[in-house]
Amino acid sequence: MNDEERDDIDFEPEDEFGETGAAQAKIQKLRAELKEAQQKRDEYLAGWQREKADAVNAKREASVAHERHHARGKESVIEEIIPVLDSFDIAAGSDAWENVDDNWRNGMDQIRNQLLGVLSRHGIERYGKIGEQYDHNLHEVVQELDHVAGESGEIVKILRFGYKNGSHIIRPAHVIVKK
Repeated sequence: MNDEERDDIDFEPEDEFGETGAAQAKIQKLRAELKEAQQKRDEYLAGWQREKADAVNAKREASVAHERHHARGKESVIEEIIPVLDSFDIAAGSDAWENVDDNWRNGMDQIRNQLLGVLSRHGIERYGKIGEQYDHNLHEVVQELDHVAGESGEIVKILRFGYKNGSHIIRPAHVIVKK
């Protein structure tokens, strides 16, 4: 309450109401002012609580967006590394690979293993093995063969390894399965 509002309150008894009537009138006026002040307080408190909740929500949303952006950036880099690993696998699976000097071939294998180690340290798992059962969530069938040994739905050849981050599939494995 400021000084002007205090000046409005007159504590001198008014002759027309008598002392008791004047006191009651002043009490009513004070109660009305108190009620108005309480309503304003409640209004300001509610506004402050809404703003605080909005700030907490905005902070949480910013944090989630940052995490999503970070994860997407990480996945983007990984998606660029995977074709490099595919190239290593293609080279290692070719007939010419056997004719390459053993030291050079071992060096290339070490580089590939270093890349796989980096992915592993970041939670990226390479998957796909011959003999496993086909899983439509993890594998993409490129071809089905009848004339090969094994059970129906068994992976007989890996054309391209799959990669996942936890349960999130970054890229499914391309496989050939027994029909």
